[in-house]
Amino acid sequence: MNKTVHFVSGLPRAGSNLLCNILAQNPRFDVTPGSGIIDIVLMVRNRWNRVIEFQAAPDEPAKLRVMRSVLDGYFDNGKEKPVVFDRSPAWLSVLEMAEAILERKAKVLVSVRDVRDVLASYERLWRRNAGTWEMAQETQNYFKWQTVEGRCEVLAGPTQPVGICYNRIQDALSRGFKDRMFFVDYDDLTRKPRETLAGIYEFLEEAPYEHDLENIQQVTKEDDMILGIPGLHQVRPVIEPAEAQWPRYLGSVADRYTSLNTMWRAAKNSAIESASGPGGKRPAARPEPALAGAGAA
Repeated sequence: MNKTVHFVSGLPRAGSNLLCNILAQNPRFDVTPGSGIIDIVLMVRNRWNRVIEFQAAPDEPAKLRVMRSVLDGYFDNGKEKPVVFDRSPAWLSVLEMAEAILERKAKVLVSVRDVRDVLASYERLWRRNAGTWEMAQETQNYFKWQTVEGRCEVLAGPTQPVGICYNRIQDALSRGFKDRMFFVDYDDLTRKPRETLAGIYEFLEEAPYEHDLENIQQVTKEDDMILGIPGLHQVRPVIEPAEAQWPRYLGSVADRYTSLNTMWRAAKNSAIESASGPGGKRPAARPEPALAGAGAA
């Protein structure tokens, strides 16, 4: 690979877009908006052996080279930025493929958040726009969509945004990829951002960088109307602590989803303990040279 490629994945409405736009301040880092390149790579993988010529003369190394060249070509955008973050929740489901392409262990920043607040965030967006706009799930689940309980059930379903992303995290952990995953808790990112970023940089084995958290420029652009939810990817310029939304928007319905936080919180805490060393203290990071034009964190 011509560039170092990392992945951003995890739950929706959990700050992955905010995280990418913060990371984009580092002159070494390039970030994508919601990316579909994984689908192109999967098409190569899945359709290769359906071509009769490749059936007659199998060449798995050639297939892998083509898959690798797709990523190389996509990120060869003329930017002199050696590190790229590709944002897609689907990467967690194909980490075996990602590592075959990268020829190393993957590193994935996994955005997570209290599942109740994830659902409340969708509920808030729907209420804000419901007067003049219809969500795709509303069309497909008309009767369930009549109550907040039903709307949560739909969104948490295994084929819907919250459910499928949750299941991908759980399955990646069950497949033994915990050491490739750094959990970025939305509450941590908004309440103690510098400490959270320091952990990310250590995980990535990158030199620290001083981010301007009071002037976050949104460099990732997406047409939210195409994606079906107005206001889905807006990033505010100043990072601020976020209060829990679920008491206001979900009420007692939230009780059904409290236990879902156990999975990612246990994995996050286990990772922190593993990195802490004897005595519960995180070992000192090795000294690294400062980047030109970048302050030390």
